[in-house]
Amino acid sequence: MNSIRAIVVDPSVTGRLAINEVESPKAGPSEALVEVQAISLNRGEVRDVMEAKAGWRPGWDLAGTVIKQAANGTGPKVGSRVVGMVHVHGGAWAEQVAVPTNMLAEIPTNVSFAQAATLPVAGLTALYALDKGGLLLHKRVLITGSTGGVGLFAHQLARHSGAYVVGTARNVRNEAIVREAGADEVIMGDDISSARAHGPYHLIIDSVGGKTLASAISLLAKGATCIIMGWSAPDEVTIDIKDLITTGGITLYGLNMFEEFNHRDGSEDLARLAQMVAEQKLHTPIEVEASWHEIGNVAQRLLQRQFTGKAVLHLNR
Repeated sequence: MNSIRAIVVDPSVTGRLAINEVESPKAGPSEALVEVQAISLNRGEVRDVMEAKAGWRPGWDLAGTVIKQAANGTGPKVGSRVVGMVHVHGGAWAEQVAVPTNMLAEIPTNVSFAQAATLPVAGLTALYALDKGGLLLHKRVLITGSTGGVGLFAHQLARHSGAYVVGTARNVRNEAIVREAGADEVIMGDDISSARAHGPYHLIIDSVGGKTLASAISLLAKGATCIIMGWSAPDEVTIDIKDLITTGGITLYGLNMFEEFNHRDGSEDLARLAQMVAEQKLHTPIEVEASWHEIGNVAQRLLQRQFTGKAVLHLNR
């Protein structure tokens, strides 16, 4: 096969995304060739699409079957069902993808491709953010942006860690979703100042930014950590330095997933998450499932926050 189909940026179509013929991928020595069955969407890559040049190929998350093992003998063998992720430059939204074996893990037989496809960016981000908090047993954790993919995974993982977890929801209809994911308390609306009643917090995971982040910093306990991993609000924040100094020992950590991969491989962590799904200890928050032919529409719905959780697209529909 000299060519495959892939999702590419096309400014002339609605949603700026189209399925076109592209050159077949060539795997490097430490890359396996995967036939993709399902992909998931993340807000960051969809935002990039809105400004990207024609021809750019987005996509980070994928699940499928290995059709060619890495030449250096690493990673899953031919026929293995896998979940994987490609790095900063993207390109996962395609029929075939060359995936580095340090970002590829086999999935149990009772985990579907759709479930697996939600794990790389959202699942690993949640896992790595919680890891920064250390031992969380009986500690208080505040998670903002609770209804997104990362937030819903983070709530579940924090609950399994034995933490007392406080989440947020913009409207009443989403409160039940956040509680079901593991929140002990849910703060309603954009103003999180009422979260003070349940603090102070050993760990805060913020993906909102703006005034929410500024308020969150004032809720930290002595020696606590605030993980900053996104901004759906304005990316400039005014904070009260007095809060940091008088409380003492506070750490602000900017979590960049791709930087984290310079220090740890994703394959083992993906395998951990997939096993939790297989054991029904981790629920994959899939809210939208569709054919990849609907990529433009689903991407726009994601940007407009028309659904919570994750969107998964199937290539064989």
